[in-house]
Amino acid sequence: MTGARITDAIEYYGRQGQDRGAVRVVRRRDPDKFRWRRAVAALTAAAGNRRGSDRARLEEPVRELVLDLEDGQLMREIILDARRFRVDLDRGEVLPFRTLGDLRRTTFLTGTDLESVRRYIALPDDFHAPIDTAGVVVVGRALAEQHRRSAQRILLELPELPPTRTESPLRAQLRERGQRDADAATRWRAVADAILRDDP
Repeated sequence: MTGARITDAIEYYGRQGQDRGAVRVVRRRDPDKFRWRRAVAALTAAAGNRRGSDRARLEEPVRELVLDLEDGQLMREIILDARRFRVDLDRGEVLPFRTLGDLRRTTFLTGTDLESVRRYIALPDDFHAPIDTAGVVVVGRALAEQHRRSAQRILLELPELPPTRTESPLRAQLRERGQRDADAATRWRAVADAILRDDP
């Protein structure tokens, strides 16, 4: 597979069931935030579909090469990519330690709902207990994206308002709904960013 795009090489080795070949390709290429990151995401997605020692044979080498990265930002984003596939590449080495109290305070300050997070991932009951930092960030970003898309769809579909006419009640209602979604997107993104920062 010399000279092939890394994403194509990963797809090829995946079809062949050759985990070592896939990991070797990723290890030999220079890390970047585009194709290399997508290739690693494909490996973690494959690991997420496996169980037991079969999963460990793929997950552990990927975890090692990610933790060896010199680019801290890329390392964090790959760990978050992996968490979307229920793969934990971080065991406290990279992402900041957060407690339920930190998350509760962040959702209060941003005007978001803690129970919305609890619907998607398990949260402890103890105020001082650690939370799944990567999981919370992934959920926060997903909720932000969901609201952003909803706002965009609503606002783009609003009918044009002629200059000489006042806004109809229906149009005003749709516009307000779109703006609420846009605001919710901003607030959920703020939750994800605050939890991920080293000093929220």
